[in-house]
Amino acid sequence: MRTLAEILPRLQRPQDLKGMDEGQLVQLAAEIRRVIIDTVARQGGHLGASLGVVELTLALHKVFDSPRDKIVWDTGHQAYPHKLVTGRFHRFHTLRQTGGISGFLKREESPHDVVEAGHAGTSISHAVGLARARDLRGEKHHVVAVIGDGALTAGMAFEAMNHAGHLGTDLIVVLNDNSMSIAPNVGGLSRYLTQIRTDPAYTRMRAELERMLEQLPRVGPQALRWVQRFKDSLKYLVVPGMLFEALGLRYLGPVDGYRLRDLIRVLESAKAMRGPVLIHVITQKGKGYAPAEGDPWTWHGPKPFNPATGKMEPRRPGEPPAYTAVFARTLVELAREDPRLVAITAAMPDGTGVATFARTFPERSFDVGIAEQHAVTFAAGLALGGFRPVVAIYSTFLQRAFDQAVHDVGLQRLPVIFAIDRAGIVGADGETHQGLYDIAYLRPLPGYVLMAPKDENELRHMLKTAVAYEQGPVAIRWPRGTGIGVPLEEPRVLPVGRAELLRAGRDVALIAYGPLAYAALAAASLLAREGIDAAVVNARFAKPLDEELLADLLATTGHAVTVEEHMLAGGFGSAVLEMAARRGLKARIRCLGVPDRVVEHGDPAHFRALFGLTPEGIAQAAREVLDAAAPVRRRAGG
Repeated sequence: MRTLAEILPRLQRPQDLKGMDEGQLVQLAAEIRRVIIDTVARQGGHLGASLGVVELTLALHKVFDSPRDKIVWDTGHQAYPHKLVTGRFHRFHTLRQTGGISGFLKREESPHDVVEAGHAGTSISHAVGLARARDLRGEKHHVVAVIGDGALTAGMAFEAMNHAGHLGTDLIVVLNDNSMSIAPNVGGLSRYLTQIRTDPAYTRMRAELERMLEQLPRVGPQALRWVQRFKDSLKYLVVPGMLFEALGLRYLGPVDGYRLRDLIRVLESAKAMRGPVLIHVITQKGKGYAPAEGDPWTWHGPKPFNPATGKMEPRRPGEPPAYTAVFARTLVELAREDPRLVAITAAMPDGTGVATFARTFPERSFDVGIAEQHAVTFAAGLALGGFRPVVAIYSTFLQRAFDQAVHDVGLQRLPVIFAIDRAGIVGADGETHQGLYDIAYLRPLPGYVLMAPKDENELRHMLKTAVAYEQGPVAIRWPRGTGIGVPLEEPRVLPVGRAELLRAGRDVALIAYGPLAYAALAAASLLAREGIDAAVVNARFAKPLDEELLADLLATTGHAVTVEEHMLAGGFGSAVLEMAARRGLKARIRCLGVPDRVVEHGDPAHFRALFGLTPEGIAQAAREVLDAAAPVRRRAGG
């Protein structure tokens, strides 16, 4: 057998696995785990899910012929082994870094990355579409969707399985069941899979029942119909996986996800079957690394850590609290005063701060699973029932519930509070997780109030304001990471639609939405050294705008720069431009934000500098606005 670390560096393509025996595959699995652990230890990333599917990945690529056969990975959290066996070992050290390889699947990176996805529950729908396209073209390759049991809580997954069963097309769904999503799974489906997973009698009974049914004698048409009904009744009574069989998918399993021989055998069997098939594979999140096995929740996406000890980098002394932590603390304080407050998360209790709330008010905390659409309409129902629901959700995931935000909350003017975390440029998670669209998709909705705090203290005031606001839905957005480091005051209600003038000025107005207000203040200091007197506004509200303050500043200065960490199209700057046009104001306005492009993974500071969202960039935009007006001023002066 080859010695450690010799196989993986020589692996050029997944076809190289075809000639390997079981011993070599076991050796390769050990190498893959070591590389993943060492890489994530240096720079962070998604560890637990990838460690859990190493053998499954090897079995899939040994049995199927990628990229001719299409392997669709759901979400991409578990795709690191796939990247390593598809020719990206020598670039793997650049994982999630600026200019490096993505932490998720990326089509331009490799022909083996069939679909790009960072949101759960999409793989089966993609796979059904790919399978049907194959059929329409008269092609013969295989299509495989790999979906986790956490992602299976997404309603879209069941819509896709229902359609696959109706179409009857050849398709293989691999259910990677590790009893986790990011947090422990919730709900009836999780209990159903646990029952299958933990009862060995199911597997024995299935085999015995199928042998018995095969031995039933052939009879006439009428009796045949009775026999078939009898067979179906027995299957529904005792055979595992009948939920999937009822949807039209042949169920195989459960299969141990670490017995390579069994995995390869069942995949070969599914490959030979006609119609849609579901293979239930039992895995363990964090497999092969003791700290991750013992605490899969924490080790889903760890920060850098010491791989020998499993200890993560400690918090720096004096580091400001994270916005999420301030939100969680404030929500608990307000809930002690107001028994109507309830918190909802879609499988992200820790990431959104709802876990903190749940420890104090477990009966008022709800984790609905990866079901963002249900989360929002569930909140609407709670609001109709007299409660004040807070939907704590990442900006990127709220996109999934846009119709519910419109139809179920907005049109009824229900007092639902959207606590939008990870708004703005998120960094290493990249394209699928950027929180750059929420202002644009919420601002057109009648009755919504949109807020963004300049710092963690103002976040407390805004949450208090949202709870006090009874007339309709409120959305508060804040960025990923730590706050500014300001003292935290007792929360107070802010006047809705009123901005804050941070600095008076007569030459140009710097109008910032969110924490970039501090960058605007720094820009004003830079401009002051050049004799340019800049006013600075903390807008606080994108809807309703403080039109009186902004119109007065635009009329007085005649020049403005709006600043936001959001797409320019439809964002805060657009709102200011619309207001100025409606009022007939003649001011020159420059909007800073994210242009019409996809923002890749990488250091957020790099992208902020690229888009001018720094003190230097804001100051330069102000100079350009003033310089553009200089010829006009000269002509007016004669």
